[in-house]
Amino acid sequence: MKSMLFSLFAVGAFVYVCFCLYLYLFQRSFIYFPTAVAEGVTAEEVWIDNEQERIRVWRLHTPGSDAIIYFGGNAEDVSYNVREFRDWFPQHAVYLVNYRGYGGSSGSPDEAAFHSDAQAVYDFVAGKHAAVSLIGRSLGAAVAVHLATRRDVDRLALVTPFDSLRSLASEFYPIFPTSLLLRDTYDAIGLAGRVSAPALVLVAEHDEIIPRQSSERLANALGGPHVIRFIECTGHNTIGASPDYGRALREFMNPQTGRATGR
Repeated sequence: MKSMLFSLFAVGAFVYVCFCLYLYLFQRSFIYFPTAVAEGVTAEEVWIDNEQERIRVWRLHTPGSDAIIYFGGNAEDVSYNVREFRDWFPQHAVYLVNYRGYGGSSGSPDEAAFHSDAQAVYDFVAGKHAAVSLIGRSLGAAVAVHLATRRDVDRLALVTPFDSLRSLASEFYPIFPTSLLLRDTYDAIGLAGRVSAPALVLVAEHDEIIPRQSSERLANALGGPHVIRFIECTGHNTIGASPDYGRALREFMNPQTGRATGR
């Protein structure tokens, strides 16, 4: 009997270790979902070189002293924002970033690459515009927070953000030691206290992917003034369809009325 129990335990332990190894080796296939190359986009195509890779960026409203850089969510084709952003931000030049390995950009996705490319895009944009603001959605919110601690950012809008990928992974895979397995952690909350720019945090009321408390923890850790807004009757992937979403971003990015003024 003891021998049978030991054998069952050994088999279970072996299977568990195999799953852990699988998660470690192939974790980026669970994290990143690169988008296809978009064609027929009614925006200017800009290529930015960084670390022997080429990053494809869609640019709207080239003239103007102020600019907005948009970092989209995972599996999001950022070109789908062209029409709305063109209407919402007529006074800004807008740059929609295709991550490394996404939408025609070369290379393979990983956290270090995303952060490096974000800084390269910012430097390109800042060389042409006096003020640069950021919008980051979901995974892009973590990229935007990281960038906001390393460059001068005028305003920062975070849409359905999470506190850290490590925290999310523990929610989705509670039986595995994800804190030990993860190579890309996107520890936004660890950097949030160094963000001084006024920030807007938009949370989907019924977000089925990012727990509300994760977004709130990140918001409350921000070092600068910030406002949290809950967009009613929306989920993680439907928040962008709400009129309140566009209205909130427009008001925030408007130089006259958009500055966050409280916690």
